[in-house]
Amino acid sequence: MINPWINFNGNAEEAFTFYKSVFGGEFAKVIRFKDLATPEFPVAEQDANKIMLITLPIGKSNMLMANDVPEVLGKVNENENRSKIAVHTETKEEADKLFNGLSAGGNIEVPMSDGPWGSYAGMFRDKYGIEWVVEFYPSA
Repeated sequence: MINPWINFNGNAEEAFTFYKSVFGGEFAKVIRFKDLATPEFPVAEQDANKIMLITLPIGKSNMLMANDVPEVLGKVNENENRSKIAVHTETKEEADKLFNGLSAGGNIEVPMSDGPWGSYAGMFRDKYGIEWVVEFYPSA
């Protein structure tokens, strides 16, 4: 099992509320920085309500995870392109639903289409700057 973990610049909760609206389900955890504040681990006022950990179960055994980066650590490059989150679906209809839902307000790089390697796939950057690939492989 591999669980993607995304860093955000203060909008993790907003992004995950959007992801929940597409994938369904409920958050398994929502921990804010203020929930962990102690004298040994002080939390800056501007970071108190930011997300230290948020998790959204996806499917039977996967978890999408994220946090906000505290301001003291600087900003995350929201235009990086070193990785993509790949979602493999069980049906073509599910692939279309997830692609259309997650790409709303984002930038479609490759529309959903039949690929030369036998898959039905598409690629996009969502409105939060996260890159996704949605694929369906028909049964042989």
